[in-house]
Amino acid sequence: MIATVVWGTGNVGRAAIRAVEAHPGLELTAVVVHNPEKQGRDAGDLAGLDHELGVAATTDVDAVLATGPRAVVYAASGDIRPDDALADITKAIRAGAVVVTPSLYALYDHRSAPPELREPVLAAIAEGGGSLFVSGVDPGWGNDVLPLMVSGLGHTVDAVRCQEIFDYSTYDQPDAVRWLIGFGQPLDYQAPMLMPGVPTMVWGGQIRLMARALGAEVDEIRETVDRRALDGTVTTRCMGEFEAGTQGAIRFEVQGIVGGEPLIVIEHVTRIHASCAPDWPMPPSGDGAHKVIIEGRPRIEVSVEAVDEGENRSAGGNATAVGRIVNAVDWLAEQEPGLYDALDVPLRPVAGKLGRGKP
Repeated sequence: MIATVVWGTGNVGRAAIRAVEAHPGLELTAVVVHNPEKQGRDAGDLAGLDHELGVAATTDVDAVLATGPRAVVYAASGDIRPDDALADITKAIRAGAVVVTPSLYALYDHRSAPPELREPVLAAIAEGGGSLFVSGVDPGWGNDVLPLMVSGLGHTVDAVRCQEIFDYSTYDQPDAVRWLIGFGQPLDYQAPMLMPGVPTMVWGGQIRLMARALGAEVDEIRETVDRRALDGTVTTRCMGEFEAGTQGAIRFEVQGIVGGEPLIVIEHVTRIHASCAPDWPMPPSGDGAHKVIIEGRPRIEVSVEAVDEGENRSAGGNATAVGRIVNAVDWLAEQEPGLYDALDVPLRPVAGKLGRGKP
């Protein structure tokens, strides 16, 4: 059994605890929290399980790492605290742990990451013998392994488009939805996630990673952003009221330009209410989906709709992103210390877990 720590218990951390508990080769040995009010609470309670796991949450990071865990699932946010997230992750790597996380966007494709991010990680690996695998929570598999696998079903591939189409009223993270992304704000509000260059910082690595796998060279990465206002005030079940005239939908693309054309595109279409921007792409059903479209011969379109935490599509997307990284832990534990990406880490069947979720 691989002694595994879950660090953070928000949207991603809750799913991570459940995923580690369900994995036949992993043992949940500690849960790290930042909020002192969570100190001492059982991991099963924090994860929304109907039973306790016998692991009490702690704020004492040093004590947890001193036990020498083999793996750390780092689920704390890196959105507005990237320097702190990097410091936490390198600390765990220096302790000899395999670390998996969605929190360091620029390391999705570490080969193109800025030196100020890559070099501290490599130094920590050399010092402590740990490893790192970063995959997205948007989710990463939807912008790397899935489109690449689907492309292999075609005779010719003209373009690749990865879409996230979601109603964010179900996303239980009000600060991110209102301030980081800008829902409910005036249309002239500059949302941090939509500032020029930020989408490329977040998703550009995945564009480059797909291009590398496809044997293509990206000339440049371009961004497009569009916003729509709400026609009327709406009330959501998770995050309250959003006023008419404020941002109700956003649509942006991160485009990998190959030969002068946008041939590898990551697109997000996000609403706070289904009534806003009805002419934009909609999910096939429900509140959201992730889609891959391969333009070529044949044209291939794949849609993934995941649900968790009471039929919540946003929680389902988080859970699949977590499944990708947690299910990689045992493979990474058998490899040499290093910095890995989605092309290195295989997506494997869930061996040993069939039927484990039944009562």
